[in-house]
Amino acid sequence: MAEASRWHRGGAPKHSLHYSKEVEIRTTLQELALYFIFLINLCILTFGMVNPHMYYLNKVMSSLFLDTSVPGDERTNFKSIRSITDFWKFMEGPLLEGLYWDAWYTNKTLYDLKNTSRIYYENILLGVPRVRQLKVRNNTCKVYSSLQSLMNECYDRYTSKNEDLADFGLKVETEWKYATPDSTSPWHWGFVGVYRNGGFIFTLSKSKSETKNKFINLQLNSWITRGTRVIFIDFSLYNANVNLFCIIRLVAEFPATGGIITSWQFNSVKLLRYVSYYDYIIASCEITFCIFLIVFTTQEVQKVREFKSAYFKSVWNWLELLLLVLLKNTEKYSDFYFLAYWHTYYNNIIAVTIFFAWIKIFKFISFNKTMSQLSSTLSRCLKDIVGFAIMFFIIFFAYAQLGFLVFGSQVDDFSTFQNAIFAQFRIVLGDFNFAGIQQANRILGPIYFITFIFFVFFVLLNMFLAIINDTYSEVKADYSIGRRPDFELGKMIKKSYNNALEKLRLKKPEEGEDEKSAKSGDLVERARREGFDENEIQSAKQMKKWKERLEKKYYSAEIQDDYQPVTQQEFRELFLYAVELEKELHYVSLKLNRVMRKISTLQP
Repeated sequence: MAEASRWHRGGAPKHSLHYSKEVEIRTTLQELALYFIFLINLCILTFGMVNPHMYYLNKVMSSLFLDTSVPGDERTNFKSIRSITDFWKFMEGPLLEGLYWDAWYTNKTLYDLKNTSRIYYENILLGVPRVRQLKVRNNTCKVYSSLQSLMNECYDRYTSKNEDLADFGLKVETEWKYATPDSTSPWHWGFVGVYRNGGFIFTLSKSKSETKNKFINLQLNSWITRGTRVIFIDFSLYNANVNLFCIIRLVAEFPATGGIITSWQFNSVKLLRYVSYYDYIIASCEITFCIFLIVFTTQEVQKVREFKSAYFKSVWNWLELLLLVLLKNTEKYSDFYFLAYWHTYYNNIIAVTIFFAWIKIFKFISFNKTMSQLSSTLSRCLKDIVGFAIMFFIIFFAYAQLGFLVFGSQVDDFSTFQNAIFAQFRIVLGDFNFAGIQQANRILGPIYFITFIFFVFFVLLNMFLAIINDTYSEVKADYSIGRRPDFELGKMIKKSYNNALEKLRLKKPEEGEDEKSAKSGDLVERARREGFDENEIQSAKQMKKWKERLEKKYYSAEIQDDYQPVTQQEFRELFLYAVELEKELHYVSLKLNRVMRKISTLQP
């Protein structure tokens, strides 16, 4: 009947709770061990895709094509190009000299590979480079009527609608005829526009002299016009020493404001995957990874079927779904840019995947007391943080708009609204350009800077820290009175370790209830022999039982809710327990005073 009544009241028998805890602990430990194997496999897989030589190859190539100065002008290189004249000087100088390496430094022919260039003698130029131009049509924008007498032509910024598709110039070679873009090729996101494939294209020759004559001919016939908006220079290299491809793109944008804005991309990728023995180890990790992917997918499908809508209430379940989605995801120009683009995209997905895979570790270590306090603090103060975030971003965006409107035309950090937002985040971190702000506006500049630092840095950030600190203090106070997680993983591992030692007879087993009762009886008999009366013995036994009951209630590992509030009845029991402790302390104090008086009378 007692057993049935406990179930009727909604509780569960103690041995059932203990069994369910043991099963949960065992399952958690098994999942943790399996997940560590998966994480180690994923780390080997992802780091095996990265080669330290990638950085050095990119650095060498960027130094050659970006930092080499134009002959006769040490201040002009690809990074500092600002006019069409500078652009043609770069094409005929650093680009031409950098692409064609057909002899050793002693002017002796080193290689006989059908006139193939080897940049820095180690990097084979694959195929020939390609140059591509995109243009816009005339009259794509409207000139104000009062100024039409001064300028009757208008070339707007580049868009697919404004693009010029008509042949121009000599109209005899491919560089003068429009080539239709490939629908599968990725678009390029530049500083002042987003550009698609296609356009007016020509490839360079394998002969250095022929390429130079080509550049001279294009320059004389005005291949670059007022409608030009961007020029791409694409070529690819292969280094057999480190088994890496380097896909290079140099970009020169011609904004509607005039001038030239340069940018570049150097992507070193490993496209030939299985060459060395280490590559085959990576292949085995890839097979293991696929097995884990199938197992995890099956587990999550089973959980969704079992828990239905309740499954999506857990943050960790959402994280697991996100992980599964991320995981499931020679005479001509050799177009490796398409491969490099998707290889880089794949690397980015893997990077995000490994990030969330490490974050998922918190699911297992949250049973630790310290980590549980951290997660509990964040969950408790979530509402306060949301309210604070609304107030913070209202002020933050107000300052960002002020900075963009006041300094946007003169300070690069505030040139766009997005740049202004990131510039303010850098100001909070101590990275700012006060001289540029002050020079842009000598009155509003200092006012903006001082008030932003005061309100955002000194007021709002300290409010945020106060919210976190106050909530953490509350959580820590709860833990100090026994509000702990259902079980702590460290203690469970320690308990399993001790049990293993006891089974191997390397450690004495802990005392059972019968042994404790026998020892308690021995202590009572000893107390009687030493002259304690029955009232004192019964009072001590009552205090001991009361203490054990309270400790079992407030420090038990079987608490179902981490943070139940202390009820009035519980507080009353704790208060009575404290009163009894005070009485005992008073009784002990009287005993000590009596003993001290007897000792003082015995002294001469």
